[in-house]
Amino acid sequence: MQGQGHAQPVQRPPHDAVLVLLRVVFVAMGLFSVGFLAWVMMLRLATVTRRSADYGLLVAVAAADILSIVLLATEPGDDVHTVGGYLGITLLFGALLATVVYYLAADVRHFQRQREAYAAQHAARGYGYPQPSSPFTAVTTPMGAQPPHTPPPHAVPPVTRPPHSQPPIPAPPQRPAPARIEQVRAELDELSDYLRKHDGTGEGGR
Repeated sequence: MQGQGHAQPVQRPPHDAVLVLLRVVFVAMGLFSVGFLAWVMMLRLATVTRRSADYGLLVAVAAADILSIVLLATEPGDDVHTVGGYLGITLLFGALLATVVYYLAADVRHFQRQREAYAAQHAARGYGYPQPSSPFTAVTTPMGAQPPHTPPPHAVPPVTRPPHSQPPIPAPPQRPAPARIEQVRAELDELSDYLRKHDGTGEGGR
């Protein structure tokens, strides 16, 4: 099973000054040749964009130039005074004007898209893809050498703390037994009788 191929990287477009100079040169060739070299602009555009439509327009412009030359060549004399001659001039200048306008617009649009695609590719490479490591910082391992083994850290068993001892709850004071109460009450009664007799004896002696 074959894997999917990677997309071709977008090349960096030329500098704007170089592009402007090339456009001026190719347009000047078409103008100074009075339209006979208008196909050169389309040849330049087709080789840059590599689009089938531009190759088709190149063939059409070249055919228009050849047809205009044939019509002007069949004109008798040096002056143009027949329908064929006027048709040849119209076809020549019309093809020249259309070629200049289309060449400039298509060339500017092509390199503008290429510049945007290159910027997007550069941004994606900077943020989405790992950067190549430097050869000076790369660590090489000899063949057959095993990397040092680092033992895993020993697991420390959890320390269980003994539960906090609760202070002993004091027992409620025990109530005296009923027999003790009866004994104390009997002693108090005897003491009361003794004091009462003692008081009676003292008053009788007076």
